Amino acid sequence: MGLALSACGQPISGQPPQPGEIPAGLERFYNQELTFGPCADYATTDADAKTFANDTYECARLEVPLDYENPYGRTAQIALLRVPARGEPGSRIGSILTNPGGPGLPGMAHAITVADAAADSPVTERFDLIGFDPRGVGASTPTLDCFTDAELEPGVTNTGLWGQNYTKEQTRQLYEQCAERSGGADVLAHVGTRDVVRDVDVLRAVLGDEKLTFVGHSYGTRLGAIYAETFPQNVRALVLDGPVDPTTGTAERRLVQFESFQESFENFAAFCAQSPDCPLGTDPAQATLVFQQLVQPLFDKPIITADGRKLSDLEAVTGVMFALNIEEIWPTLIQAIAELEAGKGDTLMALRDVSSGRNPDGSYSNFGAALTAIDCLDEERYTPEQQTAMMRSIYDAAPFMDTGRPVTARNLCEHWPVQPTLGYPYAQKIDGLPQTLIVAATRDSATPYSGGISLAETLGASLLTVEGKQHGVVFAAGNACIDDIVADYLIDLELPEEGATCTL
Repeated sequence: MGLALSACGQPISGQPPQPGEIPAGLERFYNQELTFGPCADYATTDADAKTFANDTYECARLEVPLDYENPYGRTAQIALLRVPARGEPGSRIGSILTNPGGPGLPGMAHAITVADAAADSPVTERFDLIGFDPRGVGASTPTLDCFTDAELEPGVTNTGLWGQNYTKEQTRQLYEQCAERSGGADVLAHVGTRDVVRDVDVLRAVLGDEKLTFVGHSYGTRLGAIYAETFPQNVRALVLDGPVDPTTGTAERRLVQFESFQESFENFAAFCAQSPDCPLGTDPAQATLVFQQLVQPLFDKPIITADGRKLSDLEAVTGVMFALNIEEIWPTLIQAIAELEAGKGDTLMALRDVSSGRNPDGSYSNFGAALTAIDCLDEERYTPEQQTAMMRSIYDAAPFMDTGRPVTARNLCEHWPVQPTLGYPYAQKIDGLPQTLIVAATRDSATPYSGGISLAETLGASLLTVEGKQHGVVFAAGNACIDDIVADYLIDLELPEEGATCTL
């Protein structure tokens, strides 16, 4: 008989759960059979429509409770895509579940991305790769939706960073609109990471795996760590790449993150300064001031792009932040800032559009809505005074972003119907967790290297250090050193030696 579980998935009483044990009351979900078929109907973007047309891929929907404490109530459907193992049937080990990060990023196409990057790896011979859109995201239903496409266009809606310049009435309107467009308050109450890991365990079982093999990037490392905390007995292997620090709360973690972004900006400025026509000048020490002088005036006088849209300071900074963590496109970022100096903003707007999930036809993914709603359940909630202080500290840590104006902010989630459910620190003192693998790049500004050290210590995991600057390196950087170590772990559960290092 299965054990009763708390909201966090931990046993309330009785003996520790056995691997693969079905929690009481959830039998119909754990015992369901997936019906796989063509993926075309699962596409939510033009890019997905083209990618999913390949009949190599198989798609299905998994049914899960919207509220695991009420398994006989409303349900949600999780969309998933499978890239079958390409080896002989007898060599197949099982499935690898993947997550690209976010929170709020769809994951179906990510399995294809990983499969393509690992096309010559024994990993894709021995495992099916599974990408899934977490509850509320992408093709999964109910789907989070807080704004119309028109409202997401630059300058239409107050979209300041983390509630900057919002009023109490605007945060109330945000919640009410999110609830109305997403299917109700109960949807917004059940899209946090602790609900998603319950879905992951159902998916693991329905795919026929006694234990979970998982590769998560960025936010996916939080998902993996919470799974380890909730179902340690069901873990086979976890590869957590671009790790989020589980020990620091929201304000502290964001401060560290934006200190890292400032460091990345300064590294970019030094790269740019090698060229005599660098739009930030040839003295990297002055680059932040030069950038502020270019961007801050856009608040009052945005640049009109070729398609008639307005590039404000927020859109410009968003585009720059997206590009900072991808060194390969730094020449494009130099071009974008040079255009800005000349009064043009099309390249920066294009970078902003990629970061914001805007499609070529002007439609938007639901990434922004999902990010907001998931953060409302995962992140700590602050008073207006605390939120304002956090924003001021962020601008102090990353002055290249500074608006040059007084800062006020409110927590976007202040009207949410439930309190955050994640809790900090998380994944502490887990009993019975097998050895896991953390992969962290030393100059990753999105998830600083210190977070990788912290997560490895927290989970008692092996740490693979990657010397270089990239956010997400496993089956993404084309690096044989990294990918061979990861393959050895995923296939044979062999971990690298202590102090192992690869270089990008």
